[in-house]
Amino acid sequence: MAAGLRFDGRVVLVTGAGGGLGRAYALAFAERGASVVVNDLGGDFKGYGKSSSAADKVVSEIRAKGGKAVPNYDSVEDGEKLVKSALDAFGRIDIVINNAGILRDRSFVRISDEDWDIIHRIHLRGSFLVTRAAWNHMKNQKFGRIIMTSSAAGIYGNFGQANYSAAKLGLLGLSNTIAIEGRKYNIHCNTIAPTAGSRLTQTVMPQDLVDAFKPEYVAPLVLWLCHESCMENGSLFEVGAGWIGKLRWERSLGAIVRGKDQPMTPEAVRDKWEKVCDFNNASKPRSIQESISVLNDALSQIESQGSISMNSTNSRSMVSSAVDTTSLIGRKLTTHVYKYTHLEPILYALGVGMSTKDPDHMKFLFEGSEDFCCLPTFGVIPAQTSMFDGIPSIPGLDMDLAKMLHGEQYLELYKPLPTSGELTSVSTIADLLDKGSGAVLLIDVNTYCGKELVCYNQFTVFFVGAGGFGGKRTSEKAKVTVNPPKRPPDAVLSDVTTADQAALYRLSGDWNPLHLDPTFAALGGFQKPILHGLCTFGFAARNVLKEFANNDVTRFKAIKVRFAKPVFPGQTLQTEMWKEGNRIHFQTKVKETGDIAIAGGYVDITLDKPSSLKPTTGLQSDLVFEEIARRIKEIGHELVRKVNAVFQWNITKDGKTAVQWTIDLKNGSGTVYQGPARTSADTTFTLSDQDFMDVVQQKTNPQKAFFSGKLKVKGNIMLSQKLETILKDYAKL
Repeated sequence: MAAGLRFDGRVVLVTGAGGGLGRAYALAFAERGASVVVNDLGGDFKGYGKSSSAADKVVSEIRAKGGKAVPNYDSVEDGEKLVKSALDAFGRIDIVINNAGILRDRSFVRISDEDWDIIHRIHLRGSFLVTRAAWNHMKNQKFGRIIMTSSAAGIYGNFGQANYSAAKLGLLGLSNTIAIEGRKYNIHCNTIAPTAGSRLTQTVMPQDLVDAFKPEYVAPLVLWLCHESCMENGSLFEVGAGWIGKLRWERSLGAIVRGKDQPMTPEAVRDKWEKVCDFNNASKPRSIQESISVLNDALSQIESQGSISMNSTNSRSMVSSAVDTTSLIGRKLTTHVYKYTHLEPILYALGVGMSTKDPDHMKFLFEGSEDFCCLPTFGVIPAQTSMFDGIPSIPGLDMDLAKMLHGEQYLELYKPLPTSGELTSVSTIADLLDKGSGAVLLIDVNTYCGKELVCYNQFTVFFVGAGGFGGKRTSEKAKVTVNPPKRPPDAVLSDVTTADQAALYRLSGDWNPLHLDPTFAALGGFQKPILHGLCTFGFAARNVLKEFANNDVTRFKAIKVRFAKPVFPGQTLQTEMWKEGNRIHFQTKVKETGDIAIAGGYVDITLDKPSSLKPTTGLQSDLVFEEIARRIKEIGHELVRKVNAVFQWNITKDGKTAVQWTIDLKNGSGTVYQGPARTSADTTFTLSDQDFMDVVQQKTNPQKAFFSGKLKVKGNIMLSQKLETILKDYAKL
């Protein structure tokens, strides 16, 4: 287990905790600070008998190590009693591990009614009753973690375990629904299918394997899934012997076996059977919405095309057989002139979450600001109109825009975008790829201000079900995403989107009703309208701009992203960033679910201009600030975490301000530059060049300089104490 995962203050109920896996869970939770209710009826593995000794023994083990635990001897069929034990002893219930189980192995024809019923009562109904008893307590406290225990027998079937298999797969369905219903209350439910040595597995595994598959190799997964920092929900894991794997459903693309106004016959099923069972380019549905969306597509195809296979390698291709795909490459689509005033850049900035609450945002929101400018990602707005207008008119290509997905985006800037005027965008086909399950169009858009190229976009658009035309799968022209470094991010910023975020963003020109109309969203397989991918893109880009380029748009050069999962308006976007030279890697997660919405993203920036550090006044203090700047480049991230402040220095000569310097230890990885603070300074110091040198070289005590009037401080004076360590490092210049 990773160090630091603690459960102090949490109360855990483990059923069937008298031995095997349950005992391992109970001991592991207690070791990490949890209070544990150790439940065990004390019967044998077939469910006969009752004893308190099993639970008592585990409780004694926990208490002997200084942990907190109480026993419970009730059957899981008395779920309320188990939860009451937790409430009586510890006052709350946070985590439920449904682990209790018995076996009544029989071949199918020999299973009695009793054998069937008792397995379902203990495994399936017992887990339901215990979880139901804990549910409202978890709901009221807005926290809960639940584990259901399934089995490989439930997933794959196993001879002699029909009763057990049915109950174990039933637990997966129960878990999946609980995960959906509990999500808004921060109640997460996951299912594990463990392979571990226990009295149950002794009936189906030889003893040497029982000994090798220790319960201690399963417990760490359970603890992680139950930790408050784990966002996993509604998932299934196989685990054993130190290995963990996540399972998901896979479905063939299938085939339509009837035509419009024609009967469906078993002969048609027979004739299409190979396609029905073909798992090439299989889909992986994750919800009911995704599952039934294919039926909408099928009905649409039946109405419009007659009998058409859903298998993309055999379905209607977007490319006419008479068209040479290589002849399409480089073909110009359209030229579009985008006319705008200062209103459009401001509306775009509001659409990607900027607010007058943040003073740093005023330069993007107020046309009267001295530094008024466009966000760099505004460059996608004039380009997308050109791109979308051109796609339907490509000769030889039959594209269904209803099945078009925006997969990736690249934007490169050659100069800051003008805040008003006319921009001319020219779109061309860069490449056409056959992905089997669909077709990918790479569309390049060059945008000009007059004759000057100001930015370049590459749109990667995916057409579902339009592949199979025999084209190539990859392209050397594609701008590729890059995975982030395998270390904790250097900076993380969060933004809460509003319920009206999509309604506001679409005013910048993306009018797709999928983002506003629930009916269209449902046709697309979504439970409600989703946020524009390019809106999330804008949120992430402005966070990188602020954190690592001090909102200086001249330093923003390029950005690349892959849109991985949808975002719903109202969710929280969490942008994680890593600095590697002049490239800032990032990914954007949905905080509420942990899903990665933008993957493999990066922004290329230019570093601070070296000229900003060149002394131009001939003052002694210039050398000090130049040296501080060099040191901050080495340990800037560490100082930003410790200090988190912006300091401005007004250095005087002959009673007048001769130069201003700023030490920014609040943004990005820290920086030093000549001039006033680009954002509001937390503390401003004013003193003469000579007095500054005397303070730095410790010839003058800073407090004495302050009280004598030689050093003037404005703003948060307490922050000045954080500078002492920095200045001491440069006393011997």
